This record gives sequence, structure tokens and C-alpha cells, in this order.
Amino acid sequence: MKSALPSVYFLTRNALIFSLALSGHLLSAGEDSKSQNYDLLIYGGTSAAVIAAVQAKKMNKTVAIVCPDKHLGGLSSGGLGWTDTGNKAVIGGLARDFYHRIWKEYQKPETWKWQNRKDYGDKGQGTKAIDGVNRTMWIFEPSIAEKVFEDFIKDYDIPVYRDEWLDRKNGVTMENTRITSITTLSGKTFTGKMFMDATYEGDLIASAKVDYHVGREGRKVYGEEWNGVQTGVLHHRHHFGALDKKISPYKIPGDSNSGVLPRISTEAPGEKHRGDNKVQAYCFRMCLSNDPDNRIPFPKPENYDASQYELLVRIFDAGWRQTFAKFDPLPNHKTDTNNHGPFSTDNIGYNYDYPDASYERRKEIIKEHENYQKGWLYFIANDPRVPAEVQQEMKLWGLPKDEFTDNGNWSHQLYIREARRMVGHFVMTEHELQKKRPTPDSVGMGSYSIDSHNIQRYITPEGNVQNEGDIGVSTHGPYEIAYGSLIPKKEQCVNLFAPVCVSSSHIAFGSIRMEPVFMILGQSAATAAAIAIDDNLAVQQVPYQKLRKHLLTDGQILEYKKGK
Repeated sequence: MKSALPSVYFLTRNALIFSLALSGHLLSAGEDSKSQNYDLLIYGGTSAAVIAAVQAKKMNKTVAIVCPDKHLGGLSSGGLGWTDTGNKAVIGGLARDFYHRIWKEYQKPETWKWQNRKDYGDKGQGTKAIDGVNRTMWIFEPSIAEKVFEDFIKDYDIPVYRDEWLDRKNGVTMENTRITSITTLSGKTFTGKMFMDATYEGDLIASAKVDYHVGREGRKVYGEEWNGVQTGVLHHRHHFGALDKKISPYKIPGDSNSGVLPRISTEAPGEKHRGDNKVQAYCFRMCLSNDPDNRIPFPKPENYDASQYELLVRIFDAGWRQTFAKFDPLPNHKTDTNNHGPFSTDNIGYNYDYPDASYERRKEIIKEHENYQKGWLYFIANDPRVPAEVQQEMKLWGLPKDEFTDNGNWSHQLYIREARRMVGHFVMTEHELQKKRPTPDSVGMGSYSIDSHNIQRYITPEGNVQNEGDIGVSTHGPYEIAYGSLIPKKEQCVNLFAPVCVSSSHIAFGSIRMEPVFMILGQSAATAAAIAIDDNLAVQQVPYQKLRKHLLTDGQILEYKKGK
């Protein structure tokens, strides 16, 4: 059943941006003076950025968000609506307020345009999506999430400078170990007392010459069991061991002289537990619709090449029928569709140079991922070699007409699961996550399993195709995250925070990298920034007991006891 709604409610994204511009919340390089000064300057438009800005305003600090993005919220408004919550009991503060605001949006009858709320029910991720006790909702459409983020900006009167790209070569000015200003490619300069890198890529920490790492550390670096190359480790079902028979990587099965199929590396995967410079696969978290009135058939992408999906045909021929296992249901007959299986939406091996790449090269990589994933959809929906029952079901789905309306109904945010990671004052490792040793100075908690997606697709010594790098390991309950992981070493910078590209090993970041955790750490970082400003301190000198008191007062969860 579809509800009749006033048309004004369903503003397109363009209309939303236009309305923000009229109210003064959308700023561009040509609309104000060349230099702006704030107590806290946040670079990046992720969920962490918005939450950090709100916390700074709540602590009576001037703050602005400067970001290359046009849309705020990162993955949380970019398709990841099936929230990776872990244990919800450790999600507090403004992060929980975000999910409370989501809940409030879904209390409005007009939000349910394509579906009767009763028909949606209480779908969830192991627990109810709609939590009537705590008044929170953890599963939502991208447009609803973006509205909530924009409401935060409006409610707290936070200036946002969009489509402003940091000059990564000459745009960070420092005096000794203190950042004094950043300049964007448009020529706009922002000065501040404290700075925050809230990007997925870590561009500000890199431009400030703060230590960072890209790729997997070897086992010996931090003594971790699950770091480095993990050949032979087959967790989840995102590998070829999930099939009933082996798959040949060669164009003529079994004939190595015939050439290798696309999307398979001919390089050796590397020695087990050895470090490398490779990062886990990226994809778009797709929002799809199966409502005929809100569905656009999957378009044929530019430069479509059906041969890129030959490996998928062999997987189908081997009996794989779990194509739709991660079409997780969102309200209004939509999905958050994620990678699932040995050859799915993850574009394995096509992102290694992304973290340090130029803006131009990153755009090429993003386009490659978009074309690959759109091609994957189009192939399944149209190629005659796809099993009929799979193809028929795929034809029921399409892109939603009312999402991402200024981007061809395709997400504006690639899922950057991992890029640069700061090597800071304290490095989080699997030892802290699994409670093998204590974590100092907790500023928030995570609880999701240690989760790395595949990193390589290679040819085994036996001549079969296999994926490598997908790890799923328990943290044995919620774990604490150290304040020191948000800040650089003191000798490198004294007024910078990194709540997204936190100081952690590759395998620890596999759990920390969840959107609720980024919001939690954004709030904690902003709180520490305000204390550092008030007391004229380096970020490394912020008294933990004072910070802790503020965080607890503001509803942050800093420790957890079973049964709490």
C-alpha cells in the first residue's frame, strides 16, 4: 500500500541543496572572502565530520566543515543503510542521537512513500530495526540519512564549504609542529586553532607530513595473527571454496597457455603473514528498488564488456545461487546491497593505488568501480548465459528513481573500506580488540567483528582461482578505543585529530572502520579539541580525566560489562 503524500516533502537532492544555499548553509569559493578563521576546522564530509562539528558547537566553539563532497554523511548517506552496529549498547552520545533522529523520520507517515510501514515490520540485523524502547532505528534509506545530517547542520548553524579540495602539495601551512591554515584548490584559505581530518582517505594527515601506513603490516610488526597475507584462510563465503567444484582461471579451462580470464591476477599472492601495500576491496553499497513505480532498469554502462564477467558464468555453472543473499531490505522496497560470494560487487585488486593517488587518478578508479559494478548488474539481468531463475529475479530490481537524483540514481560515495591509516601516538591492534592487553584512555567503543574484505584474486599452485584477504574474527565482545589513536605523535603535529583514518593496524581497522564508530570518535575528538583550545594545550597534553568526564556527561560509552 502506498500512502498519498504532499509533493513538497519529496524534494530532490538538488532542491535540498538549493534550499540550503538560500539559508546560507551551502557556501562556495566565490560567495565569501578568501580567508576564514575558526576554532576547529574539519576537513571532510563524512558522518564523523558532521558529528564532530555538532559537538564543537555544543561546546561553544566556532567550527566549519570544508570538504570535497557535495553531499554530507559519507557512506551513511551513500547507501550503507544496513548499519554495521555490532553491540548497540556501546553506541552512545551524538551517534545514538543520529539513529534516534532516523527513528523520528520514520514515525512520519509521509516518509513511507512506497510501502506501508506495517508491511515493512521490524526487519533488522539480528535484532529489531525499530527499537521502541530506546527510540532508535538502524536501517534506513540514503535520502533519509542525508536529511538527518543536513538537519544537524541547520539546527546547529554550521557553515559547510562544499566542493572544496585540499591543495595536497602546498595547501597545509605549519609553524613548527602546529598547523596554522589549510588552502583549497580554489584558493580559499582557512585558519584555525585545531584541525581534524575526517576524510576516508587521510589527505590532511598526509599533507601535514604525519606518519601513516597503507596496506597490511607483516605479522612481526605488531605480533598479530591475522595481519599480512592470509593465503589458505577462508572465512565467510566470499571465496571459491564456497563452491562445490574448483574453478579454472584460464580462458580454456585447464589450459594455462590459453590466457587468464579477466579480474584474476597472475602475480603470486605473497608469503603468508608477509606485509604488502594492498588494501581491501572497494565497492558501492547499492540502493536498489523492486517497486515498479520507483524502479529504473539497470542501464548498460559505458564501455560494457561482457567478457569481464566470464568468471561469473563459471561460478553459476558450478551451482552458485546466492546472488541475492546480501540484498538487505530497507524501508520503501529498497535495499542496501553489499558484496557476497566469490565474484560479486567487490572490485578486487583495482584499488591499490587509490589511497595515495592524485585526485584525477582517484576519479578514474571510482569510475572503474562504477562501470564494473553497473556491468555486473547489467550482465546478470541480460546475458543469456545467466541461469534463468537468477536473471528473472534480477530483472525485478533496478535503480531507485528517488535516490541520488543528481548522480544518475547511483551512489555518490564509493565504499573506501581502507585507505591511509595514521601511525600516531598509540596504535590499535588486534591485541586491544581481543582484550589480550588493556587499552589506555578509552574515548569510545567498537564491537563489530574484525572484518577485512578480499584483497587479491590469484591462481593457486594447483591451477585454480582463489580469493585472499577476507577475514572474519571475533573481538569477543565490545572493546575500548584509545585516545592516543586519534592523535599524531607530538613531534609531528600538536593540533590535529584523525577520527576516521585512526592510528591502527590493518586488521584492527577491519572492525574500527564502522560508521557508528566513526561518529563516536568524531564526537570524542571534537571534545578533546575544545578542551585543548580552552586550556591552550597540545592535543597530546589533554588531561584524560577531564576529557573522560566530558564524554560521560555527553552520553559516550567508554567501557562495557557483560549484561550491562
